[in-house]
Amino acid sequence: MKLGLFGGTFNPIHFGHLRAAQELAELLKLDRIFFIPAATPPHKETGGIVSFEHRLQMLQLAVAGNDSFSISHVENLRPGKSYSIDTVRHFQKDGDSKLECFFITGQDAFDAITTWHDWKNLLRLCRFVVMTRPGYENRGLHQILPPDVAGRYIYDAGGNVFQDQEGGTILFRRTTFLDISSSEVRKRIQQGRSVRYLTPDSVIRYMEANRLYQ
Repeated sequence: MKLGLFGGTFNPIHFGHLRAAQELAELLKLDRIFFIPAATPPHKETGGIVSFEHRLQMLQLAVAGNDSFSISHVENLRPGKSYSIDTVRHFQKDGDSKLECFFITGQDAFDAITTWHDWKNLLRLCRFVVMTRPGYENRGLHQILPPDVAGRYIYDAGGNVFQDQEGGTILFRRTTFLDISSSEVRKRIQQGRSVRYLTPDSVIRYMEANRLYQ
């Protein structure tokens, strides 16, 4: 079983998230991708973030009809900050020995990996999948990770993957770049502008019905 774990604030979910997840599911032959909304994001101010329940409802609407996508509310079951390492451990605890977890994150987030909680152990626990942007050039890990950590990884050009001696892997994968951001969606709503074709219609109707981001 190969699971993709796609965490984020999803404030709100948009087509950039959904298209990237669909492509990674196909590229990596993942059995399922779990969208995991953060309850209390460690790296973001909570001001401007709508409730977890609203974000969860929008996610459920957005992924409806896609058998490869699921939603997990695990981070809302824990008190305190929503740390990624706790989420990965949750899935590994509930899975069997053959479970492979692919932790999906964006390039900007991965560039700041050394600021994440217990990041060194997190890298060892799962396979990291970093979604890259147009113009990305593979220059190794030394610009991102400290020398003692980056030095553990060997680049496999055939698989386009960095492999460390303890079994951890870091994959940089290009997905179709849709220049959409949650902040832009929120801004357009605040300005009374259309967000059609930026996020699913079902999500738009939900935001309108609940007067979100207005």
